Amino acid sequence: IRYAIERKKSLDALLESEERYALAVRGANDGLWDWNLKTDEIYFSPRWKSILGYLEEEIGNKPEEWLGRIHEDDAHQVKTAIAAHIEGKSADLEVKHRMLHKDGSWCWVLSRGMAIRDSNNIAYRMAGSQADITDRELALEKLKHDALHDTLTGLPNRALFMDRLNHAIKYTKRSPNYLYAVLFIDLDRFKVINDSLGHMIGDKLLINIARKMESCLRPEDTLARLGGDEFTILLEDIKDTKDASIVAERIHKTLAQPFSLDGHEIVCNVSIGIALKDNDDNKRPEDMLIHADMAMYRAKMLGRGRYEVFNKTMRTFTFDILTLEQDLRRALQNNEMFLQYQPLISLQDGAIIGAEALIRWQHPRQGAIQPLDFISLAEETGLIVNIGEWVLQTACSQMKTWEQAGYANLAMAVNVSAIQFQHKDFISQIKAVLQNTKMAARKLVLEITESIAMKNISFSLELLSELRAMGLSIAIDDFGTGYSSLSYLKRFPINTLKIDRSFINDVTRNSDDAAITNAIIAMSHNLKLRVIAEGVETPDQLAFLKAQHCDEAQGYLFSRPISGEDFLALLHEKMGPSKKPV
Repeated sequence: IRYAIERKKSLDALLESEERYALAVRGANDGLWDWNLKTDEIYFSPRWKSILGYLEEEIGNKPEEWLGRIHEDDAHQVKTAIAAHIEGKSADLEVKHRMLHKDGSWCWVLSRGMAIRDSNNIAYRMAGSQADITDRELALEKLKHDALHDTLTGLPNRALFMDRLNHAIKYTKRSPNYLYAVLFIDLDRFKVINDSLGHMIGDKLLINIARKMESCLRPEDTLARLGGDEFTILLEDIKDTKDASIVAERIHKTLAQPFSLDGHEIVCNVSIGIALKDNDDNKRPEDMLIHADMAMYRAKMLGRGRYEVFNKTMRTFTFDILTLEQDLRRALQNNEMFLQYQPLISLQDGAIIGAEALIRWQHPRQGAIQPLDFISLAEETGLIVNIGEWVLQTACSQMKTWEQAGYANLAMAVNVSAIQFQHKDFISQIKAVLQNTKMAARKLVLEITESIAMKNISFSLELLSELRAMGLSIAIDDFGTGYSSLSYLKRFPINTLKIDRSFINDVTRNSDDAAITNAIIAMSHNLKLRVIAEGVETPDQLAFLKAQHCDEAQGYLFSRPISGEDFLALLHEKMGPSKKPV
């Protein structure tokens, strides 16, 4: 009886233990597995199966149910780890891998296990668990991705780009014939777009530009965003150094098409610098990036919207530019800037009816510096806003001096840069200048290029309408060299078109230039606009323009740009000391 009682207690304890184990198996968050190595059968717990999206009856008891669902890139690693543990080469089994879910996706799991061995240390059974770590792995992958990628565009960032560039440089040391190139890309006047249209549109533009540039590259190339509006490209395994130039041209062509963002038509050019692999064995990734940056800076200084290939002379050029930039920042306060004025002539009676204000810089060491050599630098640094305001103030003050001398009906034309035109304080600056100088708004003519007007059509229409409502006149400068759409041109509230001097140069010798000039004059008159011809230098050119009924002209034939005092003397000479122009 005593034996029977003890036996019953043992059976009850065993049953309770088995029930407890069964409950633990079903309640465990991890899936459990038990592999009989002799029969090659595996018990998979319900949780093990549900991690993969299966019901209990949908998975059998063969090893292939596990091993056959492992991702092909992880399968060798898992099988090797299992074999090593069974053979006693590792204390336990712990391996992270991907498993195929029932829905076709891949989930990450952590498989752990330990073998049970006989007296001869031969494994006859192995049991363990499988935990679903998908969320953790995805979070880790996101952290790794974010650490190496730009959050706005999703492109590689500086760290990842420099790592790939470093690999390319090291590879060339093993394979001297291996060619690569670095392109440094900067958006022209992006700050203007960002400031005038807002950061949201600026961000959208950056994303769209990134996608456009990606379409210009091969899968093995790397496009990265360094920050702001700066991008870099690593072209690996190129066949010829000319391939880099071909990519730069392709990018320019692709980005030439306007972007339509929230009702705004935006054209965005880029300046590109190219640095090519050379024979310098000590080349560092930083050196390549600096050289490409120098070449990009050179492209900007030569007019933007182009590319330049680095050469060693650019080191000196970059230093000179930096020095010039420092000097430019002091030029206004040191009174080194001054204006000259070129007369505007009526072709009806030859009278001087106005002047165009032209800025000059007398550098204390370098002498006279032409606008072509410093205006783009002023725009790039943002100094053009202060310089432009000074030009307006000085030109309008000069106009008051001429008025006081008896010449009250002249007009003053002032050039406006893209940075000024889209600056948030542009309107208030003009109002302040007119108020300070007591100059009538109708006497001020603002000249903008057609490329500026077409940069952002909706913005231009709104701003030009506000300027016209103030009483100012608007002239489109350098007309014929851009890409104006006549349908938009007739909507712009403008007064005058200025024919670019490139057409006037050969107007009497080139039938195409003559035809274009005739067409511009006829079109302008049909739109009730006045026409000014720039760069008139010969009597033949003047005779041609008169025959085509051009309204006004300016150029060396009449006068070079001169000081305000000399201009006043010219007025006395041509029109008399008390006679006022018609």
